[in-house]
Amino acid sequence: MESLSSRTVYRNPWMRVREDTVRRADGSTGIYGVVDKSDFALVIPFDGNGFRLVEQFRYPIGARSWEFPAGAPPAGTEATPIELAHNELREETGLRAGRMTYLGALAAAPSTINATGHCFLATELTQGAHEREPEEQDMVERWFARTEFERLLGTEIVDAHTVAAYSLLLMHERAQAG
Repeated sequence: MESLSSRTVYRNPWMRVREDTVRRADGSTGIYGVVDKSDFALVIPFDGNGFRLVEQFRYPIGARSWEFPAGAPPAGTEATPIELAHNELREETGLRAGRMTYLGALAAAPSTINATGHCFLATELTQGAHEREPEEQDMVERWFARTEFERLLGTEIVDAHTVAAYSLLLMHERAQAG
C-alpha cells in the first residue's frame, strides 16, 4: 500500500489523527485513518509471588480498569523505553526496580494506531512514594497473588495490553526454565 497524501484531522497533546489517501496493491485508491501516538512502556512489577496492578477510570469504556503500570512520555519529551519503564513504575506505584528485564514489544492496535508498547519485567522492588500526574489522581494500586491474577484474567482484568504482556512473561519464564 502506498501513501499518496496525508492530512491531520485532529490533534491534542497525546495524539494526532490523520487521514491518508492510499493506493492499494490493485491500483485502486481509498482512505485510511491513523492515530499517531507515542510509543509506550508497560511494566510488570513482580515480587516472586504476585503482581502490582493499578486501577483507574477509563473514560472511553466508562469503567475502572485493572492494568499493569504503563504510559508514554509527556508531550514534547522523549525517553528510551527502559527510562520510560522506570519512570512509569515510580510515578504510578512508587516502586523502584533493581532489575528491569525486557520481555518484548506489542503493537497497540496495528489496524489504526502506530504506537509500539515495550514490555518489561520489574523485579528487586523497593517501595517509595508515587508521583502521579493530575490525570491519575483517582488511581489506586494493589498487589494480586499470581493465582488471583490468573483467575481474574478475562473478567475483571481485561486490559488488552496487560493480558498480552502476561503472555510475554509466560514465554520468558518458559525460556528461562529451559
